[in-house]
Amino acid sequence: MQSEKIIKESWRRCAEHGLTQSEEPILESLPLSEIKDLSQIYRELVVTTNSEVLPYYQNILSNANCLIILTDNNGFALNSWGDKRFLPNKHKPFFEAGVDWNEKFIGTNAIGTSLVTGKAIQVQRDEHYFKINRFMVGSAAPIYDANRQLIGMLDITSDSYLPQAHTLGLVKLMSQGIENRLLFNQHNQNHYIFTFNTNAENVDSQWSGLIIFDDIGRVVAANNRAETLLKFELLKVHIEDILNVTIRDLRNQPEGIIFEVTAVGKYKMYGQLKRPVIKLNLRNKSKREEINFSVRTESDVSNDSQSDNKNNRVTLDTFSFGDPFVDKQISQAKRIVNKALPILVHGETGVGKEVFVQCLHNYSVRQQFPLVAVNCAAIPNDLVESELFGYEKGAFTGANVKGSIGLIRKANGGTLFLDEIGEMPLNVQGRLLRVLQERTVTPLGSTESYEVDIKLVSATNRDLKKEIDNGNFRQDLFYRVSGLNIHLPPLRERRDRRQLFQQVNALQHGSELVFPLSDKILNLFNNHPWPGNVRQLISVLQIAQAMADNEPIQEWHLPEDFLQDVNKNDEQTIPVASINVTSENPSEIAARKKSNDKDELISVYTRFNGNKSKTYQNPIF
Repeated sequence: MQSEKIIKESWRRCAEHGLTQSEEPILESLPLSEIKDLSQIYRELVVTTNSEVLPYYQNILSNANCLIILTDNNGFALNSWGDKRFLPNKHKPFFEAGVDWNEKFIGTNAIGTSLVTGKAIQVQRDEHYFKINRFMVGSAAPIYDANRQLIGMLDITSDSYLPQAHTLGLVKLMSQGIENRLLFNQHNQNHYIFTFNTNAENVDSQWSGLIIFDDIGRVVAANNRAETLLKFELLKVHIEDILNVTIRDLRNQPEGIIFEVTAVGKYKMYGQLKRPVIKLNLRNKSKREEINFSVRTESDVSNDSQSDNKNNRVTLDTFSFGDPFVDKQISQAKRIVNKALPILVHGETGVGKEVFVQCLHNYSVRQQFPLVAVNCAAIPNDLVESELFGYEKGAFTGANVKGSIGLIRKANGGTLFLDEIGEMPLNVQGRLLRVLQERTVTPLGSTESYEVDIKLVSATNRDLKKEIDNGNFRQDLFYRVSGLNIHLPPLRERRDRRQLFQQVNALQHGSELVFPLSDKILNLFNNHPWPGNVRQLISVLQIAQAMADNEPIQEWHLPEDFLQDVNKNDEQTIPVASINVTSENPSEIAARKKSNDKDELISVYTRFNGNKSKTYQNPIF
C-alpha cells in the first residue's frame, strides 16, 4: 500500500506554493512555438509510445473511462490518448499538449508527485489536494533512458468509480515497455541485446531485463529492470562480469533460443540473444573468431532453419537414438504428417516440442512453405485475434496503417504451429474453431474471407481434458486439434539418454574439435533428475563447455546446483518409460532391452560405489 507520508508531504508542498484546497488548478501552458519545439525534441518518445506500446493495451484501455497522458521530464504534456467525455468541460484543456502538470499548478497529482519522488505513484480521489480534482484517480510512472536519466512520465487518469487495483501495475508495465522499445530501437542496429527474466516463459515480456553490449563485450546500456533484477550496476562493465559465459560463446549463442545462465554469480536467469542487424566484422586474435552478421529477414531465418536441418543438426530421424517409445512416436508422425489430420504434441516444458515440430515440418511435403510458430501464452490476450486472423487498416486505434494478413494466412501452404494452445483465450478458441472448420479466415474489420491451406500442429504441457472439465478449453476445439496425439517423454524417462547426452554435447560445441563426454560425466548426467529436460541439458552443457574452454569436460566444470541435484537423487530410483512398440520383432526388442539394461546396471553400480547389494536392491532390477 502506498505510504501516506508521500501524500502528506505533497500536501505540505502545495501549501508552501500558496495553494488552497478550495481553489481550482492553474492552467499553465507553454507558448505554441515552444510546444512545437517540444514535439520535435520528444518525437521519438511520442511515436514509440503511440505505435509500439499503446497498441498492446488498446482493448484494455478502450473498455474504461480513462485518458493516457505522456509528459516530458519537466512535467509538460506531450500528447494524450483516450476519450475525454468522462471529464467535466473545465478539466479537458489540462490534457492538451504543453500544459504543466507540476504540483505548484495542479496540486497533488500522480504526474507532479511522481516527478518529485522519482517513483511510480497512484493518487486516489480524496488524495488530490484540490477538491475539484477528487473525482479522478491518477497513476503515473517515470520513464528513463539508458543512462538512468528521466526523460518523461506516463499517466493513466480515470474516473474514481472504476476498479483501480490493476492500474498502477499497468502504467508501470507500459512505461517499462516504452523504455525497452527506445533502447531496442537505439541499439539493435549495431549492438547485441540480451533479454532475460527469472522465468523462461517471461523472457519476451515487457517486464524483462535488457543488457546491451558491443562486439567485445562492453556493456553500453541496460534498462532499469535489469539492474533491479540483478541488484548490480551494469553500465561500463564487461558482460563476462555479469554472466557466467564467455563473450565468444555468448556471441555464438543461437538467436532467439532461450537458455539458462547464472548472473553476477548467484541469480539463475533465463535469457535470449539478439544479434546486430547491421553487418559487423569481429576480429579477435584468431581468424577463426571472425564472424559476419548481416540484415536478416523472416525468409532468411526460415532458410537458415531449414539449412541447419539439412546439414544434419537435428532431423526427425536423429531425434531419437534408440528409445523405443520415441521411435514409435516418430514412426506414427511420419505416417500422418502429409495427411489432412491435425497433430497434438504433449510433453513437459523443455522436452523439445518446438524442435520436434520443426523436424516434422522439414520432413513433410510442405517444407518449401513457411512454418509459422505462434506462442499462444506469449501474445497478450487482447492481441491474439489480430495476430492470428489479421486486420484491415484502421480496424482499431494503433493498428498498422497497411493492415496485417495475420499469422494463419502467413502459414498458407505450410505448417501452423500453435504452441501452448491450452493458454489460448476462450473467445479466440471459438474463432479458431470456425477457421479450422471452414478453412477460411476473415480479418478483423473486414467482411472478406480468405481460403487457407495449412497443416495444423499444436503443442501443450497441460492436460487439455482437465482444462475442458474446468471450463478453460472448448471440447469441440479439442477434437479439431487432437487428430494424432504425440507424447514426448521427459528426459529422465528416455532409454537413449546416454546417446542423447553425447549428441547434444556435439551440437552445442562451438568448434570443430568435439571431445565426447567421459563415462564419469555420462554417469552423473544419467543420474540427474533433469526437471528442465533437454532445455536444462543444453544450459548445463553450455556452461560446462565454457568452463572447459575447448578441453574435455570434467566434473568441476559442471554447475554447482547441477551436482547438488545429482546428490539429492542418489537414493532415488530412475523411472523408465513404458515400452509398447509393435513395429519391432521380439528379437530386436530383446536385444535392445539387454543393451539398455546393461547401461542402467553400470550406471547404478557406479552410483553406489561398487556396492553389489545396493545395486541389485534397486527397483530398476
